Amino acid sequence: MKKLSNITIKEFRDILTRLGLEPVRTVGGHEIWRKEGLKRSIVFQTHVEPLPEFIVKNAIRDLGMTRQEFLDILESL
Repeated sequence: MKKLSNITIKEFRDILTRLGLEPVRTVGGHEIWRKEGLKRSIVFQTHVEPLPEFIVKNAIRDLGMTRQEFLDILESL
């Protein structure tokens, strides 16, 4: 079973794509993803792998998902 503490950048991008988000731009070592209706963009570092757990937790909160919903999508990749 996957954990929030060992998600790769590729897996995170795949999840965001599956949820309907699109990459807007890359600034320095960060990617910015958006979706209509979200209050905040999802921003994460592209030079740290795996992604820090707090980045994933913040994204889950900003997406309005539960931890389990996110893990279910991760498992289905």
